[in-house]
Amino acid sequence: MIACSVKKDKFINRNFHAVTTEYNVLYNGNLALDKGLEDLKITYQDNFWEVLPIERTSDKEEAILPGQTKNQNFERAEEKAVKAIQKHSMNIAGTEKNPQMDEAYLLLAKARYYENRFIPALEALNYILYKYPLSDRIYHAKVWREKVNIRLDNEDVAIKNLKRLLKDQKIKGQDLADANAMLAQAYMNIQVKDTAIAALKVAKEATNNNEEKARYTFILGQLYETLQYNDSAYSAFEEVIDMNRKSPRRYVIQSHAKQALQFDYKNGDTLVFVEKFNKLLEDRENRPFLDILNHQMGIFYDKQDLNTKAKTYYNKSIKALSRDKYLVSSNYRNLGEIFFKEADYKTAGQYYDSTLVQLDDRTREYRKIKKKRDNLEDVIKYEAIAQQNDSILNVVAMNDLERVTYYENYISKLKIEDEKKAKLAEEKAKKEANIQASVSNNSPSGKLNPAGKKDGQAIDMGGASMLPPGMGIDNGSSNFYFYNPVAVEFGRKEFQSRWGKRALKDNWRMSSVVTIDSNNIKNDSIGSDQKEEEIKNELNPKYNTEFYLSQIPTDQKLLDSLAKDRNFAYYQLGLIYKEKFKEYSLAASRLEQLLKNNPEERLVLPAMYNLYKIYQQISASKAEEMKQRILAQYPNSRYAQILNNPEVEITDNENPELVFNALYKKFESNQVREVLVEVDEAIFKFAGEESLPKFEMLKAKIVARLKGVEEYKKALNFVALTYPNVDEGKQAEKMVQMEVPLIEALDFGLETTTGYKIIFPKKYPYEKEVKNVTEKIAKYIKDTNAVALKSSEDIYDLTNNFIVIHGFDDKDAAISVLSVLQLHKNYKITDKVYIISTEDYKIVQMKKKLEQWILLNK
Repeated sequence: MIACSVKKDKFINRNFHAVTTEYNVLYNGNLALDKGLEDLKITYQDNFWEVLPIERTSDKEEAILPGQTKNQNFERAEEKAVKAIQKHSMNIAGTEKNPQMDEAYLLLAKARYYENRFIPALEALNYILYKYPLSDRIYHAKVWREKVNIRLDNEDVAIKNLKRLLKDQKIKGQDLADANAMLAQAYMNIQVKDTAIAALKVAKEATNNNEEKARYTFILGQLYETLQYNDSAYSAFEEVIDMNRKSPRRYVIQSHAKQALQFDYKNGDTLVFVEKFNKLLEDRENRPFLDILNHQMGIFYDKQDLNTKAKTYYNKSIKALSRDKYLVSSNYRNLGEIFFKEADYKTAGQYYDSTLVQLDDRTREYRKIKKKRDNLEDVIKYEAIAQQNDSILNVVAMNDLERVTYYENYISKLKIEDEKKAKLAEEKAKKEANIQASVSNNSPSGKLNPAGKKDGQAIDMGGASMLPPGMGIDNGSSNFYFYNPVAVEFGRKEFQSRWGKRALKDNWRMSSVVTIDSNNIKNDSIGSDQKEEEIKNELNPKYNTEFYLSQIPTDQKLLDSLAKDRNFAYYQLGLIYKEKFKEYSLAASRLEQLLKNNPEERLVLPAMYNLYKIYQQISASKAEEMKQRILAQYPNSRYAQILNNPEVEITDNENPELVFNALYKKFESNQVREVLVEVDEAIFKFAGEESLPKFEMLKAKIVARLKGVEEYKKALNFVALTYPNVDEGKQAEKMVQMEVPLIEALDFGLETTTGYKIIFPKKYPYEKEVKNVTEKIAKYIKDTNAVALKSSEDIYDLTNNFIVIHGFDDKDAAISVLSVLQLHKNYKITDKVYIISTEDYKIVQMKKKLEQWILLNK
């Protein structure tokens, strides 16, 4: 009991508390800390797509709040450190007599550090530096303090302190390695990579820990990569590879992958590359890393344009179920790119969808692929239209014999494909039957029970009543064909593949629609193959040319519509490939095909000009040829003016944006009729321009003003369907869904009246008497000082306007004013006139239903 006192500065007291602290409390605390670190390393996932951090530790954003615990081992380590301090500290006369207290505070700081509680950790470390300046662990504590500063984003402070520390010649061993490693981390954080490399080289040489040596060397390679020192990077990765089993396997495999990215696909030795990676793939040690290795092989074949092999390895990488989400997303993205190049846009879109699922939606790459995926919707749509309509029109252009030959060839290919499918289904059924037979032979009795199960297995009692008499559940050892469901299914499929679906009746082999000569019945076996073929053709219309010939369209209006849609699709594809994907070869092929199709005149010149711009990127000679064609065929066009004077700015009436802005200003100033004509001219003039949807949307708004909600809805639908993936198309779709139904639901007399108006319907353009009416209304308002009343000229439709007097609170007031205007000698207005509520007037304007309102209010 005497030795337990922490207040007595005696030899026995000091040694008792020192030994108890070191070999009991701190020993258990350090065990807990080491176990926590092992758990952390197991759960920590390095992101090899970026420069690795110096140490493997949890993200600092995952902070531990008061009362929370992330890792029980770190909590236990902290508890042991606190216990050592509270029960064994011997602070006598301001001096610590227990030599293990610096270790206790160091353990406390480390436990807090790994729990991301950096400020409390810094307090513990500062206490060591303040209270134990002569400790043999002082250098270690100083390094850890700077680790905390780096985690607190105080890189400048950490660099200053570490540089001062490294000037001390006494710092050696692991402390020297850790100090240089942390200095490198600080420089990496502030993007001073060359200085970080120098510090990390020292750390690599100073450390005796092979894992740290491998990690530091790998990071050196990554830093060289970012600085584009490719040879140095390759050497660093080779050094990691040469460490072999001294290095954790993940660094070795990633080093192979990094070296593969530097491979020269044009001049490099492809055989050596393939042999190297095949050897890595066959190595059992590398099984946890098949995702990485297969991905690199996929990239190799992708760069060689060997798409089939590339797809195989990308899919193998995906099947490896990698924990690296970015690797998985890269596999999907690269597969999407391959299918895009192969013009399989629907499949490409599906792979881009899978890519987006794996990517962080806050990244630039996510936004880029999302934009490409959205643009693919248009590509898929227009490619389908172009291919389908082209196919129909090509068949229409054939004569009768050519059509029959065309469909006979198609049917022959279809039969081969169907036979392959049937054969595969048959093989699968046989395989299943063999498996079932093997199971049956291996059962205790070697038989299946009536339910198709092995003896001893439970069977469905509901099926017992369906068995023949005398064959109940107890007689389950039967091997009857129809009690084996796999065998039955195999037989059913084989029968259908040979005979098709036949009715259950006599002479089932003879189709009711097939006529067979009675003289040939005896020779049935001789001509059986021919008869089977005839039967198949009758049962499956897909094998009959008439099935296809009967569907060929003949209506000229329909054919013209198909050709128009096809041409527009080719034009849109050319623009999409050019503007949105920068796929100039694809863009050129679509626009060239358009010109071969003899399209509408409005598409020819824009297509030629866009071809000229495309060929400027890929073929100067073709660009010059297209330029001369435009100048020769359309010398007075705005495109010819641009080609002749490329440095001269386009005049206001040739610039789509300026034209649109001018038209919109006219629309806002109520020049609606004039703007309608000019918008139609602009739509024809700027066909194919990116700004065309704006003109179409403006036209829809004008139509709403002049023709009412029904025509407005049609115009919005046109914009929504023609330009579904641009802002105007999406806005139009939203308005059709939300705004138009609200207008359609309005009806006369449903809403509470808030005011009235007097309206004088007038034909437009105006006659002379209209001026007299407006002058008399203005005179009345001035004579009576009726400040609440205002007059206006409102457009109704293409040929009619309203002269309107606004500002009446009730109908009686409107009737009184109208009486004065009609009867007083100063006014004597005799024109047709109506008194209408404010709410009904809005409906008349929006639905253009004045006549209906007049009938309802007679």
